[in-house]
Amino acid sequence: MLFRRFYDDQLAQASYLIGCQRSGEAVVVDPNRDAWMYLAAAEAEGVTIAAVTETHIHADFVSGARELSALTGARMFLSNAGPVDWKYGFSDEGRATPLDHGDRIELGSVILQAVHTPGHTPEHLCFLVTDGAAATEPMGVLTGDFVFVGDVGRPDLLEKAAKMEGVSDQAARDLFQSLRWFLTLPEHLQVWPGHGAGSACGKGIGAVPQSTVGYEKRTNWALDIRDEAAFVGQVLFGQPEPPRYFGVMKRINRDGPRILGGFPSPPLLAADELPQLLAAGATVVDIRPVAAFAAGHVPGTINVPFNTGFTTYGGSVLPYDRPIHLLSDGVPLTIARAVRNLVLIGLDQVPGWFDGSAIARWEQQHSLATIPQLTPAAAVERVKAGAVLIDVRGESEWRGGHLPGARLLPLPELVERAAQIPRDRPVVLHCQGGSRSAIAASLLRANGWSDVANLTGGYSVWLAEGRPVEKGRGDEGTGGR
Repeated sequence: MLFRRFYDDQLAQASYLIGCQRSGEAVVVDPNRDAWMYLAAAEAEGVTIAAVTETHIHADFVSGARELSALTGARMFLSNAGPVDWKYGFSDEGRATPLDHGDRIELGSVILQAVHTPGHTPEHLCFLVTDGAAATEPMGVLTGDFVFVGDVGRPDLLEKAAKMEGVSDQAARDLFQSLRWFLTLPEHLQVWPGHGAGSACGKGIGAVPQSTVGYEKRTNWALDIRDEAAFVGQVLFGQPEPPRYFGVMKRINRDGPRILGGFPSPPLLAADELPQLLAAGATVVDIRPVAAFAAGHVPGTINVPFNTGFTTYGGSVLPYDRPIHLLSDGVPLTIARAVRNLVLIGLDQVPGWFDGSAIARWEQQHSLATIPQLTPAAAVERVKAGAVLIDVRGESEWRGGHLPGARLLPLPELVERAAQIPRDRPVVLHCQGGSRSAIAASLLRANGWSDVANLTGGYSVWLAEGRPVEKGRGDEGTGGR
C-alpha cells in the first residue's frame, strides 16, 4: 500500500494520498486547492488518482476535491450524511458518488470504509483504512476533524461561523456519542488527523503528525470524560473565535468551489499605478514584516505580513467582494506563494502586485506613514493622556486576563465593528504577541484613524514585566457588542 501525507503549514492542514501499488490506483483524502501537488506525487509514485474524497465540508480552506476531479477524471465520493441544508450542492455531478455510513472505496487491495462520526459537522465521516494485501483488518483511521492528536474537533463552527443559531449544544452531544465508537476501536490502529497545531478547528491540537487509538485513549482529554453533560460543557468552553472567512468557506465548499485550472499569476504593476488605485479605494496589502511597515509605508495600504499567520489573518480582515493588490519588497516567488495562500481560502481576485519601487516612488513625492511601536510603559502614558486601549485577542484569551481599562474587539470582528472605536482620541492596540494588533493598527490607519499605535510584544511582554492585569467575562469593557 502506498501512503503519502501532505501538510500545509499555513492551513495547519493534512491531506493524504493512499494507493494500491499493484493496481496503480490511488485516492486523495481531504485535498486542498493546490491540486497540482497531488498530481506530481502520483506521477512520481507511478499511480493514477482514480478517486477523491473528504471527511466533511471544510470551513478553513477551499476544498480541492472538485478541482482534482476535473483535472484527472477521478470519481468524487462525497458524504451523504447530515441534514439537507448541509449536503453537497454538486453531488449530482457526473463524477460524484454519495457516500453513506458503511460504504467502501476500493482501489485494488486498498479499502477505505466510511464511518459516520457527526459532531464537528453533521455530515462528518471517518475512514477505516485496510491494506488488503497484508491483512483483512484495518491498520488505521483517517479521522479528519473528529479526533486530533490530544484534542477533538470543535462542535461550534456551524453556529459561530455559518450562523446556524442554537446548534452547538446538540453538535457537542453528537460528538460525545461519536467518541463512544472511537473508544471501541483496537488500540493498535493508527490515527491520521486532518489538522495539526495552530488550526482553529480545535482548541489544543498537538503538533505530532499522527497517533494511535491507544495513545489517544490514554492522553486525549476528551476521551477521559465519560459524562455527556460534563463533556458538552468542557468542549464548548474556551473555543477561540473562528476566523471571519470560515463562514464563507463552508458555503463555497457546500455549493461547489470554482474550478481554477491553475493558480493565477498576477503581473508586476508599474509604480505610478499605486496612487491611482489607492485614490479609487482599492485594497492594497503590504506583506512586509511588521517592523518594516511600521517604520514607513504608503498611506492607505494594509499590513498582513507574509508569515505563518498570513492565511488566517488575511482571511479575517480582507474582502471577498473586491480585488486585492499585493505589495512587497521581496522576490516574485514570495508573491507567488502569497497568491497561492490567498487562493487556498477563496480570495481569488489578485489582479497584480507592486514591488519596493512603488514605496520608493511614493517616498520621493510624499511622506511615508508610520505606526508607533510602544513599550508597556509608553502605552500606559498614552492611556493616561486619554488614549483608548483596544485588545484584539479572542474572548477566551480575554477571560484569562487583560490589561486594565482595555476594550475587547477581536481581530475577526474589527472590520464590522470599527465604528465603535473613537476617531477623536488616540488609539493603542494590543494582542498576545503584537502581530494581530499590528494588522489592526494598519487597518485603522488605512481607514482614517490618524493617531494609532501598537503595543510591541503585546500581553506577553506586559506580563513579563509584572504589570497588573484584570480578569473577567468577555463582554466586559467591549464598549458594546
